[in-house]
Amino acid sequence: MQVKETKKKRKLIEKEGGEKIMDAKVKQFMEGVIKRNPGESEFHQAVQEVAESVMPFIDANPKYKKAKILERIAEPERVIMFRVPWKTDKGEVEVNRGFRIEMNSAIGPYKGGLRFHPTVYLGILKFLAFEQVFKNSLTTLPMGGGKGGSDFDPKGKSDNEVMSFCQSFMTELSRHIGPDTDVPAGDIGVGGREIGFMFGQYKRIRNEFTGILTGKGLNWGGSLIRPEATGYGCVYFVEAMLNHLGDSLNGKVCTVSGAGNVAQYTVEKVNQLGGKCVTLSDSGGYIYDKDGIDANKLAFVMKLKNIKRGRIKEYADKYGCKYVANKRPWDVKCDVAFPSATQNEINKEDAKALVKNGCIAIGEGANMPTTPDGVEVFQKAKICYGPGKAANAGGVATSGLEMSQNSLRLSWSREEVDKRLHNIMLDIHAQCVKYGTSGEHVDYVKGANIGGFVKVADSMLDQGIV
Repeated sequence: MQVKETKKKRKLIEKEGGEKIMDAKVKQFMEGVIKRNPGESEFHQAVQEVAESVMPFIDANPKYKKAKILERIAEPERVIMFRVPWKTDKGEVEVNRGFRIEMNSAIGPYKGGLRFHPTVYLGILKFLAFEQVFKNSLTTLPMGGGKGGSDFDPKGKSDNEVMSFCQSFMTELSRHIGPDTDVPAGDIGVGGREIGFMFGQYKRIRNEFTGILTGKGLNWGGSLIRPEATGYGCVYFVEAMLNHLGDSLNGKVCTVSGAGNVAQYTVEKVNQLGGKCVTLSDSGGYIYDKDGIDANKLAFVMKLKNIKRGRIKEYADKYGCKYVANKRPWDVKCDVAFPSATQNEINKEDAKALVKNGCIAIGEGANMPTTPDGVEVFQKAKICYGPGKAANAGGVATSGLEMSQNSLRLSWSREEVDKRLHNIMLDIHAQCVKYGTSGEHVDYVKGANIGGFVKVADSMLDQGIV
């Protein structure tokens, strides 16, 4: 008995010693990243999360260490920054800043959205581009990682002002993109209107009709299911996590943040699978409808947000439900949570509240919506936590399918695209299970990071030091 206890203690000491050595390696690596990228906190956060998962794997596979693969992945292949002058309806000249981060092209042309929002700066776009590398790899489609955008705010602007900005933005961006080089898409602040204006300007400048943007209108090369894809895909991923435990979304109460594209179609797919969504939010606050947001109520939200561009409070006024100003919905009791608004919207206290209230699964529809200490709470509680790079990969996956249709000059049916999307999300889940399983528990963060890393890393080794 005493011998067994001694062996157990020795193994524990060895494990703790190994963890301390690894922590020191991660710390040393991050010191270099922070020194090279000062003031870019979101980028530091994204890189650290990946480094903590991947560095033990790299240690066990020295070929990646020798070629400094992680150091190379954390450094963009190209950073493009440019001036965007445009005119208001009053004839006044405004100047914004445009960006494109071409992060990694080891497995295909750069692919990732464009974000138009006042908070956009280099650090946020580098974080998003870095995440995109792993996300695109997980889809199994041949797409590298990139991201771009501007500090321009389309809110409150007329169609003519948005068009003036988009045309100026694309005049410069057109020099750097192409169907076999870099294929941007939409993101926050960039919907069908903005994609249309930019595509038209590209066509005017280059005199060619080619698939250089995804998220296009159905009349001119767009794909069915693309608007729905991120929300649908996130729900498919959560359903796969629950199925892995012998459970499903049927009968589950779900909280959703945001009220835009991702949130809307998350609600729609949850309804189709038998769940009930009870919250939506925007920057002003959240609504709580205990009866659930059914198809008719969702149609009202879509009109409110997509056409009227109104505030979610109007939903509470119309349906007589609870509205909470200046808060997010994470204190509402639920079985499943879908953070679908923006980065770092769930902090440690929010995560504790979710766990305490019986939440069993998280599906991140937004990019990095949970802070590191919030993620730690979910992982310690061993609930199903689907990180954004896996759970919200449905959007870029369907963008990849749109690229394929453009190349083939074909248009697949709604059912065909949805089936392909569903299968891709199941494949992503399978990769997470393969690389993240320890005993009976699946660490989806570890699984997604290593699963995304391997394909990119092996491709980089094959292509040499480039």
